[in-house]
This record gives sequence, C-alpha cells and structure tokens, in this order.
Amino acid sequence: MKQVKIQIPSLVENIRVVESFIDNSKETFHIEDDIYGNIMVAVTEAVNNAIRHGNKFDKDKNVLLCLSVDEGQVKFEIEDQGPGFDYNNLLDPTAPENLENPGGRGIFLIRHLADEVEFTKDGRKVELTFFLPPSSGNGHATA
Repeated sequence: MKQVKIQIPSLVENIRVVESFIDNSKETFHIEDDIYGNIMVAVTEAVNNAIRHGNKFDKDKNVLLCLSVDEGQVKFEIEDQGPGFDYNNLLDPTAPENLENPGGRGIFLIRHLADEVEFTKDGRKVELTFFLPPSSGNGHATA
C-alpha cells in the first residue's frame, strides 16, 4: 500500500493546497477522470467541513489528510481536532422542509460521491473510499 499524508492549518484558503494534493495524486497513482471528479468534490468538501465545523476556523488547529492507494481502491482520511459531531442524526437535505436551507448538503454529497464513507473518533475523522476500475489493458490509447 502506498500512503501520502499532509497536514494543513484550518484556513479556508488551504483548500487550494488540498486541490493540488489531489491533482498530484491523480498523476502519481493514475486515477481516471470520472473517479477524479468525485474525489475532488468529496475530499474538498470533507476538508472544508473539518476546517469550518470541526476546527471552527482555528488556524492553530490542523486538518490531517491521508491518502492510501491499495489494489483496486483509493482511500482518503480527513481528521480534524474539533469536538466531533453526531453523524448519525443529520437533517435530510432532500426533505421538503430543508430544501431552502443554505447548508447541510456536504455529508449528503460526500456519501453519494464516495463508494464507502466511514466516520470514527466521534465524527472527527472521516474515511472516504473510492473503488478503482480494473486496469483494462485492452491496448486503447487514452487522450
């Protein structure tokens, strides 16, 4: 298993660092475009949640991002230093009474983009797993 870790202070502008990290990972581990889009949206959303809700924009608190690539899957772990949250009792953003709410869709989105989502450490850590398609090896060149 290959693993890469970065740690960033809880500043919204550090989302750019995360985007570069994901871009570099795409190149390094040959992640296909269709999965890359899901990864970019889900991981940046999870890091944004960690900065905003977990660490409450406290620049003295860090967000740890770990990427591990194993046979057939890529996994991102995002961990903040906040108090955690009750991830089992979130409002349903698709319920009629919540449609007008400006927020509350991040975790819903993450759960739909990642193949597996697991929260641990009282919600301070989330693990996003994306399954990679088997290498086709059919000899077709990709553009």
